[in-house]
Amino acid sequence: MEHILLVSVLHHSVGLEVGAHFLETVVRQFDKTYSQLDATDKECDNLVSIIAHLYNFHVVHALLVFDILKKLVTRFSAKDVELVLLVLKNVGFALRKDDPLALKELISEAQRKANAEGERFQDQTRIRFMLETMLALKNNDMRKIPGYDPEPVEKLRKLQRTLIHSSAGGSDMKLRVSLDSLLEAECVGRWWIVGSSWSGAPMIDDHGNKTTTPSTKGEQYSAKMLELARKQRMNTDIRRNIFCVLMSSEDYLDAFEKLLRLGLKDQQEREIVHVLMDCCLQEKMFNGFYAVLAEKFCSHDRRFQMTFQFSLWDKFKDLANLSSRPFSNLVQLVTHLLHRKCLSLSILKAIEFGELDKPKVKFLKQVLSKLLKETEPEDLVNIFGRISGIPKLGMLREGLKLFISHFLLRNIQTEETEQAKVLKDRAEVATKAMEARDAKMKL
Repeated sequence: MEHILLVSVLHHSVGLEVGAHFLETVVRQFDKTYSQLDATDKECDNLVSIIAHLYNFHVVHALLVFDILKKLVTRFSAKDVELVLLVLKNVGFALRKDDPLALKELISEAQRKANAEGERFQDQTRIRFMLETMLALKNNDMRKIPGYDPEPVEKLRKLQRTLIHSSAGGSDMKLRVSLDSLLEAECVGRWWIVGSSWSGAPMIDDHGNKTTTPSTKGEQYSAKMLELARKQRMNTDIRRNIFCVLMSSEDYLDAFEKLLRLGLKDQQEREIVHVLMDCCLQEKMFNGFYAVLAEKFCSHDRRFQMTFQFSLWDKFKDLANLSSRPFSNLVQLVTHLLHRKCLSLSILKAIEFGELDKPKVKFLKQVLSKLLKETEPEDLVNIFGRISGIPKLGMLREGLKLFISHFLLRNIQTEETEQAKVLKDRAEVATKAMEARDAKMKL
């Protein structure tokens, strides 16, 4: 654990690159070892423990740990059960605190697997122990987990806080990256690291064809990329140039700077947002590159915020015509921009809450539940508080409060689980934040 502590301190003090490169190396080795797993092999145990402790020391977000747990539960061999227990013993209670809803879903899936496939195990003891451990986590009962001792980790975390505070101010630098993103980094780039290689969207398969054609700005783009631009209906020189810059940039900062250097004005500049949005929605799976690039443009100038708002309004009108892939990508993009406070919840005022059809209900449920689940209460106060006390947003506030109570909370009102309590509590925080300035004005 001392080695992981060193990595975490370097990660928080020197920069994201240290922890990110170490994490990617470990995850790649885990994936390789796991695919050739021997029941007696301890290398996989060690790699899983390293990842768990990287989470313990705030190098990586819970998202990655849950991805690995889901992978283990999906295959559900005797070794997988052993690895699940190893992770839960090390970081189970931290996972419960950070994302109780995700833990609940994992427990439900593990119970389903145990009921469906448990009989093929010669030794039933480990499965029973795993289920008992999960139940103890669910009930927040540390006594039921044999050998659980948080003290050594707490001592090291205290030391970590001291070291980071003295060198870097202790800012939150957890890498929010999925298992798939890490494993596909060679193809889609390391968008989570500033300055690392971004090799273009997965929609590009650039094998072989290196014939280049000059653009209007003197750049050289492969014939393959220009053909893809044509297929993506990039039917003007401006749209083609923007598209090719996005696909050929080193990382999101490189893309941002190159797009600004195109020197576009007014309507031409607005095409940056439209092309970025189109590319984001067309990806086979959500790619965070577009989200962090959109965030960068929003923080650069308010005019980009306005263009994103108008572009999103167009998408909201067309939700019924979006297939599942672009629909899901749009949900994640909007949630990211709201979570990062690049855009305000006022973007939802374009949705008529009194006349919601099924696609709009589905969209709002996914965005709001994701926002509530994945955002800390103090950040929810800021996000929902931004639309408080503004008279022209009164209808939006009432619509959101009604939607949260009717569509998000109605089905869990009778539940007494920890996960339901968290969602209720965060919904209450959001509702009070929307009412805060109104209450002050009445006083």
